[in-house]
Amino acid sequence: MKLNRLEPYTLAALRIVGGFLFSLHGFQKLFGMFGGLGGSGAQATLGSLTWFAGVLECFGGLLIVAGLFTRPVAFLLSGQMAVAYFMRHAPRGFWPNLNGGELAALYCFLFLFITAAGPGAFSLDRSVRGKRK
Repeated sequence: MKLNRLEPYTLAALRIVGGFLFSLHGFQKLFGMFGGLGGSGAQATLGSLTWFAGVLECFGGLLIVAGLFTRPVAFLLSGQMAVAYFMRHAPRGFWPNLNGGELAALYCFLFLFITAAGPGAFSLDRSVRGKRK
């Protein structure tokens, strides 16, 4: 069995799991779920930078899960995570494992990969547009 045949399915699994986990960060910020901001159940203030990040994370993550507008949304989210890393984490030090920026860096490159690779199998993009990737 050639493993290349599994590529669209493993890409879809990566997209779905990554998008779902990413959306949970948005639910924390926007709705105070899963402990909310700082574990206190707090929500981001409407119109704040944290609120905008929450909107992108919540709804962008759900679009990634669905595989709808996958490439442009993944590109936008990759940029968001790069900005988050350099604004919030990099000033605390160079190493991501010490400055708390591991997730931001990982999500940045995950979404950059999805931008290049496409949604894989089981995506609305593929269903609506009849695309193979």
